[in-house]
Amino acid sequence: METTVRDYPLSRPLPAEVLVGGDAIWSRYHRYPVFSARWLRGRCLVFGSVIALFSLVAGFGTGAATRDWSLAVLAGGHMFLAFLFMATAGPALATLVRYRRWPVRRERVGLVLAVLLGMAGSFLVDRWASGYVETRVRAAMVEQGLATEKKPEFEPAVKPVLMAINGLVLVVVYGLFGGGLALRAYFSEGRRWAANQRAQELRNLRAAKQQSDLRLGLLQAQVEPHFLFNTLASVRALVRQDPAQAEATLDALVDHLRATIPKLRADGESLLHSTLGQQLDICASYLALMKLRMGGRLSFAVEADSVLRAQPFPPLLLLTLVENAIKHGIEPQPGPGRIEVRASARGEHLVVSVVDDGAGLKPGLGSGVGLVNVREQLAARYGAAATFSLRGLAGGRGAVATISVPVEEPAA
Repeated sequence: METTVRDYPLSRPLPAEVLVGGDAIWSRYHRYPVFSARWLRGRCLVFGSVIALFSLVAGFGTGAATRDWSLAVLAGGHMFLAFLFMATAGPALATLVRYRRWPVRRERVGLVLAVLLGMAGSFLVDRWASGYVETRVRAAMVEQGLATEKKPEFEPAVKPVLMAINGLVLVVVYGLFGGGLALRAYFSEGRRWAANQRAQELRNLRAAKQQSDLRLGLLQAQVEPHFLFNTLASVRALVRQDPAQAEATLDALVDHLRATIPKLRADGESLLHSTLGQQLDICASYLALMKLRMGGRLSFAVEADSVLRAQPFPPLLLLTLVENAIKHGIEPQPGPGRIEVRASARGEHLVVSVVDDGAGLKPGLGSGVGLVNVREQLAARYGAAATFSLRGLAGGRGAVATISVPVEEPAA
């Protein structure tokens, strides 16, 4: 339930998606929030113009009937002030309440009470003005012989009906002019604003996802050219020194490309979706190739249950973590090193970790482009439901990078 103030300003026009009504000159005040200063000013101008015209016509009719133009001015003026008070008292009080910027529940109660108070005040002012004008006009009409001093009498059984009808008419009139319709517009405005905000957030999320997917597609299309160049350069150096090693490296490169090229040639949604098994196979072929390039000092293991391999998993992210472990963990240290890729289910989440026993974390290591992309991809796809963490192991040697994503139903 809402307990905070509305988060849109009262001094600025509402978004086009929130507006109701046309753009006619008499309805332009609807561009601003209900019970805002500019809304009240525009409403007073429109209602005041209509009431002034009506009062002018009524005053002219009174003057023509009584032949007393001073009385006509008095009657028209009283009618104008009474109706203007009726139309503006409740909305003006409600505007004062809204600028208090109270929590929504308290604001709603305050606005309803303000409109009701304005209607009660309008009733008293209207009764006084109507009684005063009726007395003066009737006396003038009696003097002119246009009416008698005796008021019409009604049957006792008819009086309650007439009083009920009169009361109903007064409620409708005060409700229409005294702010009842404005209250209705206020409540619907809040709903329209909330719906517009949700739609805007959805559009922003879609735009962010499209940007994220575009970045992912571009990264996939690159196939790490420097990685390919370095591997081919290593093969060229091995051709004369160790032909068997060169052949094994080429075979490993072919296996890695066989695992990655089908995804790179995909289009549409298939480019941006994959399974954990596909990503683990890409990582395994990459690690096998790097093991040969590093002269055998790298060992690795890729472990995942066969059921988990069918789970959907974002493409490229896991390979980024493996590349990061080699570049910043294994390569900087002399001697052998090991990388393990592990996948497990923890409750309703799929957790995949890349563990290395290399050089450990260095300052600023977690803010590289690759890891920033990992975080952005997870945020765009899963929001707060997915997490990424990078931490060092005990003793300052090695690190573990972990991705946790919600378990999904495998695509049919």
